[in-house]
Amino acid sequence: MSTALTYLFSFLATVAILVVFHELGHYWAARICKVKILKFSVGFGRVLWSRRVGPDQTEWAIAAVPLGGYVKMLDEREEDVAAKDLPRAFNRQSVWRRIFIVGAGPVANFVLAILFFWLLFVTGVPGEKPVTAEPVRNTPAALAGIANGDTFVAINDEPVQTWGDVNWRLLKEAVNRSKVRVEVIEASGRRGYRTLDLSGTTADDVDGSLLNKLGLRPYVLRSPAVLGSVLPDRAGARAGLQPGDRVVGVNGTPVATWVEFTTIVRANAEKPLKLDVERRGARLEITATPDADGKGKSRIGLLGVGVSEELKREAASMRTTVSYDALTALPKAAYKVWDLSVFSLKLLWRMITGEVSWKNLSGPITIADYAGQSAQAGWVTFLTFLAFVSVSLGVLNLLPIPLLDGGHLVYYFAEIVKGSPVSERTMEIGQRVGLALLLGLTFFAFYNDINRLFTG
Repeated sequence: MSTALTYLFSFLATVAILVVFHELGHYWAARICKVKILKFSVGFGRVLWSRRVGPDQTEWAIAAVPLGGYVKMLDEREEDVAAKDLPRAFNRQSVWRRIFIVGAGPVANFVLAILFFWLLFVTGVPGEKPVTAEPVRNTPAALAGIANGDTFVAINDEPVQTWGDVNWRLLKEAVNRSKVRVEVIEASGRRGYRTLDLSGTTADDVDGSLLNKLGLRPYVLRSPAVLGSVLPDRAGARAGLQPGDRVVGVNGTPVATWVEFTTIVRANAEKPLKLDVERRGARLEITATPDADGKGKSRIGLLGVGVSEELKREAASMRTTVSYDALTALPKAAYKVWDLSVFSLKLLWRMITGEVSWKNLSGPITIADYAGQSAQAGWVTFLTFLAFVSVSLGVLNLLPIPLLDGGHLVYYFAEIVKGSPVSERTMEIGQRVGLALLLGLTFFAFYNDINRLFTG
């Protein structure tokens, strides 16, 4: 399947899964309350396919614009209702039933995210152990005393097991611009504590690669540049390289590790390189010209050589898989969803106050891009992406904006307080304000999408 088709199908699958589950939340709650459901639509606009099912002849439909969906319920405010169906009209339900029906959509997204995270935690999430390289000088990490070979154990007493955990914990604290207490195990095996100051982080730091801004870098593999294999008919084989060769220099510059060697090769596509090679005790000079792979900024040089067994073992020692038993995974999954929800609200508030850039807001183009990338990376990455977006969809729909579920909930809670429904005039004004807000958010989201598309 081509890359374009992979991205398209991944995006459509994302929308279908998340939207269908959200609307099923409304649907199930309405069925429990015996409200008559007229239509269940995935997408908006022109109907591409539909079928009527059940005693109420509910219309199930797929529409042309795959950016949402809706459940249409019987309602006197929208059409005439037969006398026998009046008890089943949505507007005739008690305020608590209406709250239950409307709130069930976002809740369904949170439940789906918990299910995804639970499945990930049970099957195991692969990651890199949080072992650090020497921090960049004069960065917060260097000033905190973090050193080469330190392994992160906890941040503010919250355990971390992978670099993904470290990035997430620090991102949450960076939004608060606070100091964090980092527990590490030093290369010597001694346990120690460091204070990492995040008070100097800016909105741009949160937007970009936070670990780089803090001076934190994953441990660099130290295995020498020994060739484990040489692929036939590739640049290395054409130059005369052989398995077991050890590269000790490139263009007169000493090379100590495989990482140093491949970094130079990747940066010199189709440029001749003079390699100093040790082979069975002899010293050779071999000129090799890396083949070019990719285009533009993604263009790299490749020799077609493989790593040694020593490097494979060292790399494997840096990898880990985080997993839990089925019972332990459930509360951890629920906490993960809660943690993400709270962080999303904090981030949104800081966008409103100007502390965090609106560049964090993404639209359908970026979601499609991430969907495609995560699908290509494997099912674990794609399922993680679905869980994150499901949480975001749940939080978004609970915002107190008219036209969203959260806006309707505000009306219903106001009805409880005042003892009567909100007036139609108030709701009309709210609809206009809500529409303006949603159009504004949509504009920002599309602007950011297009900006990312052209600037990378």
